[in-house]
Amino acid sequence: MDPLTLLAGDPSTFIEEVWGRRILVHKVEPGLLEGIFGIDQADHLLTETAMRTPQLRLAKNGSVLPESRYTRYATIAGKQLTGLVDARRLLDEFENGATVVFQGLQRYWQPLRALVRGLEEQLGHPCQANAYLTPPGSQGFALHSDTHDVFVFQTYGAKQWEVHDEGGAHQVMMLPGTSMYLPTGTPHAARTQATASLHVTLGINRYVWRDLLKRVVDPLLEKADDPLPAALFADPDALAAALRERLATFAEAVRDADAGAVVKRHERVFASGRQPLLGGALMDVLDAPGLASGTALRRRPGSTCLLRPAGENLLLLLGDRRVSVPARIRPAIEAVLARDELTPADLHDVLDEQSAIVLARRLVREGLLEVVR
Repeated sequence: MDPLTLLAGDPSTFIEEVWGRRILVHKVEPGLLEGIFGIDQADHLLTETAMRTPQLRLAKNGSVLPESRYTRYATIAGKQLTGLVDARRLLDEFENGATVVFQGLQRYWQPLRALVRGLEEQLGHPCQANAYLTPPGSQGFALHSDTHDVFVFQTYGAKQWEVHDEGGAHQVMMLPGTSMYLPTGTPHAARTQATASLHVTLGINRYVWRDLLKRVVDPLLEKADDPLPAALFADPDALAAALRERLATFAEAVRDADAGAVVKRHERVFASGRQPLLGGALMDVLDAPGLASGTALRRRPGSTCLLRPAGENLLLLLGDRRVSVPARIRPAIEAVLARDELTPADLHDVLDEQSAIVLARRLVREGLLEVVR
């Protein structure tokens, strides 16, 4: 199931009628969300791994607690590790009412990394993931609003949310399987009930028009770095006249800017700067030299690939990188993208046997394909 269907229902309805406009509450079978980051996974990270700040922080009564209350020092190979989470002290703080905030979970928890990558692909905006583990009868943060859109979804326990829109305050009970979308600036606060609560917040750092305009204006401003004259204000009228001339030149350059090229640059930066999805890639690298015509391959889960012409070459925008290949092999790339599973032999209609194997090895190394084991 794609991320928007999971979190909002029909993707088209969400994009056309909800995005940036109003609050939306959606419900699915609880297991679909619990499997992404549930209470067992939170327990594992807290008690069985060496988490360090700022991967995690604690909040209580609306304030962030000092790290010294739940971290310690350790050494590895004689070098000191700082900010190491002390699981025992953290659990004591949690028992005494502190909310545990997992920060940037998409960087170290694969299911959320995949969910964030898919959501970014559908929306075209950067996303991130935090999770909030709150003890019974507690409130981590007072009524506040965020500077970005969010999806929140509940995976354990229950949490009573107060959300505000133009119609006033609304109460939403978040239970496992419930997700909610809040546009930027929506005031909200949440409090647990008789049980602890775990929910995930997906922050959507929406691009704004300023981001595209800066791609036009900033290069022009960089060229205007010649110094102003001495005795700067001796003749204000002359200075104003010179500025008007510069503004006219600047306005002409802005008017003549290639908007299509600006959009292409923006897309290439976004579509090649996401976090990689490389689970199992070590074994793929080890297996790649032995690929043969009959080797079973498949698209790596969560992988993306946009094809963009670049003269005699073809750019593959793979989410975390861009790869340039000869434009003449486009039919082979399209054949790869048309299948969930394939072997190099499936490309023999468009490539000879050796070329098909070379391409397959390259796409395995780049993370678009993986070896079926």
